[in-house]
Amino acid sequence: MAAGIELGGKVAVVTGAGRGIGRAMALALAKAGAAVIVNDLDVATTDEVVRSIRGGGGKATGAVGAIGDSAAADQCVETAVSSFGRLDIMITNAGNLRDRVLWNTSDEDFDQVIATHLRGTFTCARAAARHFRTAGEGGRLILMASLAGQRGNFGQTAYGAAKAGIAAMARTWSMELAKAKVTVNAIVPNALTRMTETIPVFAPYAAMAERGEPLPEHLRSNIGIGTAEDVAPLAVFLSSDRAAGISGQCIGLGGDRLSLWQHPQEKQFALHHGGWTAEAIAETWPGMFEGAMESVGIEMGEI
Repeated sequence: MAAGIELGGKVAVVTGAGRGIGRAMALALAKAGAAVIVNDLDVATTDEVVRSIRGGGGKATGAVGAIGDSAAADQCVETAVSSFGRLDIMITNAGNLRDRVLWNTSDEDFDQVIATHLRGTFTCARAAARHFRTAGEGGRLILMASLAGQRGNFGQTAYGAAKAGIAAMARTWSMELAKAKVTVNAIVPNALTRMTETIPVFAPYAAMAERGEPLPEHLRSNIGIGTAEDVAPLAVFLSSDRAAGISGQCIGLGGDRLSLWQHPQEKQFALHHGGWTAEAIAETWPGMFEGAMESVGIEMGEI
């Protein structure tokens, strides 16, 4: 973590903080001086993270509940205010996976992922935004996007859709909340967690990380994937006063690789006065657009 980042006096909510990236961010925020509301589904898991923070001299309390509906979001905000008197940072990390190719994705699979990732981000951000605007002291919304939402990924219909939506919400909310001095950014993490350990190519590296062994340099630098702890410093930085001028961005961190993602924008255009016919499009496409088409999928390189 960069020296000199201090979050003393700030209060943060981290959803899905019982394990993985959420846990790492909660611990890092507390180490930097923030009081942390630890949210997760399970009481025992939540309490373990709270004890870890308190054992290190930090301040924390739990807010157990399934992220998705308004009640859970309101509970997180209310716990922050009742326990520590304020809320400064909302990190919407809670998530789940139901990986299926399109034709095998059930309504239930799709709805569960959307409810937790997309709706859960919306309800928690809305609850925090309402508090920030009333309190009048600014704030931080830190959302969790994904490589799958930026590039697409085979077998991740619901997850990719939710994460793409979260990136879009970050851009929209950065405009809506600018007057209230609330910054909104999305982290694009790349880490070996329980969500990636089921991917065969990553399984041996996930086992290495679990044992505390250092990951290969090519994995950390060329592919930009590391541990959950590697992602946490970005949450600390974005929560700090030194990130006050950063908003509406998708920022990646994995292993040794920090990156800023481009927003989608018009890349190439052609005009056909009087409007286009299908035949005119067919004639124009090869010379004007065919060579400019974008690739899809997460680029892994050599693993």
